[in-house]
Amino acid sequence: MGVSTSSPDKGIALVTVDFPPVNALPVRAWYDLADALRAAGRDQGVRCVVLAAEGRGFNAGVDIKEMQRDPGHASLIGANRGCYEAFAAVYECEVPVVAAVNGFCLGGGIGLVGNADAIVASDDAVFGLPELDRGALGAATHLARLVPQHLMRTLYYTSRTASAAELHAHGSVWKVVPPRELRAAALELAAEIARKDGSLIRLAKAAINGIDPVDVRRSYRFEQGFTFEANLSGVADRVRDTFGKEATS
Repeated sequence: MGVSTSSPDKGIALVTVDFPPVNALPVRAWYDLADALRAAGRDQGVRCVVLAAEGRGFNAGVDIKEMQRDPGHASLIGANRGCYEAFAAVYECEVPVVAAVNGFCLGGGIGLVGNADAIVASDDAVFGLPELDRGALGAATHLARLVPQHLMRTLYYTSRTASAAELHAHGSVWKVVPPRELRAAALELAAEIARKDGSLIRLAKAAINGIDPVDVRRSYRFEQGFTFEANLSGVADRVRDTFGKEATS
């Protein structure tokens, strides 16, 4: 259990997240993930990173139960900062990041894949932001990188999900494959990228980030301010408490 890094092929680093049962990450794990991604990017022998997960789904966001156990705001602040660091680590990784998405990709998972350079998904994968049902806000910045503007808003307001096939139709998912073929498909794409000159691929990543029309770090940080407002006003706790009762009923 945890965040691990392996080298399945020359020039490729595989960063794997494993937090049963649903990969809802505690505060420490977001920082661990950020550290692993940054370390992989700094490794001059790495030309592409694959971000994957074990278990039933890619990522279910933050560990809400951890926040509910905290009588203060330390866990909320930690989760917000940890997510910010992990999302930024994907975006700022010195080499391209390929996300291999299985099952559900929710909340913080959208922040990760929305900042990735390419996405390969299993045909059972679903993508969404159930934030309004969880007493939170955020990651609309990243969902807007996956779907058109009005669809993003509808998904956000309704907490509905979009399938891997739908995102493939919008051009944000590179390939959709059966679950058993997901890891191999992601590694195949990563291997194609890793065959490029290592110095040039790093320059390419920096150049593409440099022409990005949206500063994803600043826009996400802006969103987080409203999450704090929802918590300070008591709205977030009221919604989270309802979610907790529904989840255990």
